[in-house]
Amino acid sequence: MAGVFKAYDIRGIYGTELTEELAYDIGRAFVTFLGCHKVAVGRDIRPHSQSLFEALARGINELGADVVDLGLCSTPISYYANSALGCDAGIMITASHNPGEYNGFKLSRANAVPISGATGIADIEKIILSGAFAPTAEKMGKIEQIDMTAAYAEEFRKVADIKRPIRIVADFANAMGIWEAKTFEGLPIEIVPLFETPDGSFPNHEANPLKTDTLDDLRAAVKKGGFDFGVAFDGDADRAGFVDERGEIIPMDIMTALIAQDILATNPGAVIFYDLRSSWAVKEVIQEAGGVPMMSRVGHAFIKSQMRENNAVFAGELSGHYYFKANSTAESSAMATISLANIVSKSDKPLSEMIKPIMRYFASGEINTRLASKEVADKVLAQLKETYGKDGKEFELDGISVEFEDWWFNVRCSNTEPLIRLNLEAKTKEMMEAKRDEVLAIIRG
Repeated sequence: MAGVFKAYDIRGIYGTELTEELAYDIGRAFVTFLGCHKVAVGRDIRPHSQSLFEALARGINELGADVVDLGLCSTPISYYANSALGCDAGIMITASHNPGEYNGFKLSRANAVPISGATGIADIEKIILSGAFAPTAEKMGKIEQIDMTAAYAEEFRKVADIKRPIRIVADFANAMGIWEAKTFEGLPIEIVPLFETPDGSFPNHEANPLKTDTLDDLRAAVKKGGFDFGVAFDGDADRAGFVDERGEIIPMDIMTALIAQDILATNPGAVIFYDLRSSWAVKEVIQEAGGVPMMSRVGHAFIKSQMRENNAVFAGELSGHYYFKANSTAESSAMATISLANIVSKSDKPLSEMIKPIMRYFASGEINTRLASKEVADKVLAQLKETYGKDGKEFELDGISVEFEDWWFNVRCSNTEPLIRLNLEAKTKEMMEAKRDEVLAIIRG
């Protein structure tokens, strides 16, 4: 059991780290912790998701809570169902972009409010370790099957404002994007699919658009010509990566800026969040489009909380998560794709020309360094603060960030791996490379 209770979810290798016995205990501990009565539970296409569901549901039912069995669905659909069905909790059985031998659980309260390590996952782990479960209920909970895919598709199809037919390639990676894409049915979007057969072993490539090599098939297909853009979904379809009509990868923060333009066209003056690793251009584009830009910490639990506190309509994260107020401030890769289709359909320029004005600066990309211990990482952050904090604008929203007139950087520790992560941007390529090497020299000693 050790190590499966993470900062944002519960996740591990099926059969060794994550078993049906543990799933049963998680179900009991979940109800013990929340005192919930009606739990929406969805699952991805992995072959072991079904047996984990059965064990989890048994644990939930034994403590008297009902389960709404959503069946196979994307994570965004499970979030939608949580709210739309009036549930007071939700669980998605998935290991997201991880390889097929992994599985896991994403936990939420009512209205898809996420449960993180700090807001409940650690407590659930303690309940399991101590055996401090609530007593078995006198009346067992029941299981009701409700497929919310069609309702989700109907609801978010409404955001479409597509002025001409759009033609795209969609890489489903044999995963849950197949369900998410049902939202496009009936819209003027022609889809040429890649790897559209559901298969939880992910036989063609890892379902992770953050790894650029997983986009090779998508890029090759788009480069054959005749397409407006391409989209690749991750394993549970709560993230998406995009390429332009030439098959060139669009940075995910630039996608945040593009989608913000579409959202602000119908929500003038709205608050939009971007994560602190994003290009300066994102803030600038939001302002130019009449919105109010606000910076967020990294991580969906933090972003969703800040969105709710500030009544934000949209947020984008450098990892390819796109959050919409309309979906309980949760992710929707379908809405992100439709927003891009809206934008492209209204312009006589190809997508590559549309993003040129936003590609104003030069970014390092996220550079990871493995450090020996948290103590070493703390020393690195202290040294960076000492070296740069006096002359630049320094803040510590997440790790350390320092801004200068013509460059900035953020260095933060990963919440999920023993890594320290650098993101840096400058107004010229030469300065970006020089400052990148300078900061890395401090990080790596």
